[in-house]
Amino acid sequence: MEFSVKSGNPEKQRSACVVVGVFERRRLSGAARVLDKASGGMLSTILRRGDMDGEKEQTLWLYNLPNTLCDRVLLVGCGKEREFNEAAYRSVTATMARTVNKSGAVEAVNYLTDLPVKGRDTLWKISQAVTVTQDTLYRFQQLKSKKDEVQRPLRRIILSVPSRSDLLPGEEAVRVASAISLGTRFTRDLANLPGNICTPTYLADQARQLNKTYKSVKVEVMEEADMEKLGMGALLSVSRGSEQPAKLIVMEYRGGKKDSKPIVLVGKGITFDTGGISLKPGEAMDEMKFDMCGAASVLGVMKAIAEMMLPLNVIGVVAAAENMPDGKASRPGDVVTSMSGQTVEILNTDAEGRLVLCDALSYVERFEPESVIDIATLTGACIIALGHQATGLLSNHGPLANELLNAGRQCYDRAWELPLWEEYQEQLKSNFADMANIGGRPAGTITAACFLSRFTKKYHWAHLDIAGVAWKSGKEKGATGRPVPLLMQYLLNKAS
Repeated sequence: MEFSVKSGNPEKQRSACVVVGVFERRRLSGAARVLDKASGGMLSTILRRGDMDGEKEQTLWLYNLPNTLCDRVLLVGCGKEREFNEAAYRSVTATMARTVNKSGAVEAVNYLTDLPVKGRDTLWKISQAVTVTQDTLYRFQQLKSKKDEVQRPLRRIILSVPSRSDLLPGEEAVRVASAISLGTRFTRDLANLPGNICTPTYLADQARQLNKTYKSVKVEVMEEADMEKLGMGALLSVSRGSEQPAKLIVMEYRGGKKDSKPIVLVGKGITFDTGGISLKPGEAMDEMKFDMCGAASVLGVMKAIAEMMLPLNVIGVVAAAENMPDGKASRPGDVVTSMSGQTVEILNTDAEGRLVLCDALSYVERFEPESVIDIATLTGACIIALGHQATGLLSNHGPLANELLNAGRQCYDRAWELPLWEEYQEQLKSNFADMANIGGRPAGTITAACFLSRFTKKYHWAHLDIAGVAWKSGKEKGATGRPVPLLMQYLLNKAS
């Protein structure tokens, strides 16, 4: 999809389609009023007939509108004007993308970017228009023998800006949003692949491919023998039951000053999670291919920052393994020694994500990071606590947590902070090791983060639990690409 920005009146656009908004009770948006005046009141006349009231996500096609140069006009219902907010803007943008894509119009001039959204400027609306459109039109059909293809799909969207002085900032917003969308798509593609294709080795190969595409990204892949030498007993305990060898993938992007400390992203990459000996129920177990969404998001971010040549030093680390049950698999009650030297009693082999992450979090100490953020589909408890709307956030450093929360609010990929109080550590006590890998049912998301916090004492750290937001179930089953937008906004803020 190609995006560009333009300043000009809607009636003068020589295009296959012009898109304008209508609020409830047939209240025309600014661009719609201009079209109405140019056409001699045609829009008002049609709306008075009752064809459309302006309810949110309603659409109405108009053809051959007098005194306009476009082939067709799409009216999009925006709901109540005083209630038009970020969520409504994203919703009507998605409606626009779906509707135009099915219309046969290969190009559209979008005036929804002119709609007033409280607290948001034109550049935010431009950026959201790009990312929401790309997300809406995304389809994963790599593995289908017959692909569902639109005959004449939408190929180009021109986004309206108020004046010529907004053109350059608007073009930059498009460039940045397009790079984020590219990274998000890469994340979704990886996460949607089945476990028989997307193995730890496949993830390593994808990282190497990033190195071939972007010379700014250096890649090192550690094998199980390398991890054995480093003493990564926790990580290796997870892959023991699988024929697929574990990988520790390290991607370095050096776009900042040589002496600037890097920001490190650590992704959980369980390419399929059966639960191991603590076997999961069979229902919806196919969705456990999404247990590597944290790893996929790190790969997506690395692609996006390399694409936009971000002036920062960023290191992406992926701890990749497959959690399977066989005669070599870890048993409940086993005790393993982590890279940090701390011992862990494995009470439940389905709490494996924290085992691969803890060794990766110890490993990244060598980079002397400015901050470390891990991303993981870690706990079902996070879904119970926050549903499918917000990413769970826990941190040992208040300013880092606030920066991430603010980034999520900016890009509308929101997170919510949970407490990381010392009292919760009590639940991880073990009679036979330094700690247990689970803390019981109460506060499951928090005790999982408490476990990880024991390996992050030497740097500022935040944990993003994306179990509720990384994928959707049901008829829309598939990866969402979250939290790539949140992480990218955080990095953009740091770069600026």
